Amino acid sequence: QVQLVESGGGLVQPGGSLRLSCAASGSIFNFYVMGWYRQAPGKQRELVAAITSGDSTNYADSVKGRFTISRDSAKNTVYLQMNSLKPEDTAVYYCHAKEVGVLGVHYWGQGTQVTVSS
Repeated sequence: QVQLVESGGGLVQPGGSLRLSCAASGSIFNFYVMGWYRQAPGKQRELVAAITSGDSTNYADSVKGRFTISRDSAKNTVYLQMNSLKPEDTAVYYCHAKEVGVLGVHYWGQGTQVTVSS
């Protein structure tokens, strides 16, 4: 059983920065893709950023140029560096991972709150 634990959320002013961390209980080499989703009240959950086992990355248009996803395999951790934060970025951010293989299991963290407000 894999567990994903997010940390780094909090309250930040517009224009500020936060770095989210997602620590996996197992080796991230077992995952085809890891990423971050977010969900604001009354809105659908959306993909923010993802990184594959081949180090290919993908970003939502709304965060491109401001957010950067990275991973540290030695620490089994994925990061999301968030710069130039906007109030529209306020949401619960969830870490996600999918194991390799056609029957690979999807895993979700419990979420961490990010609030951007003055």
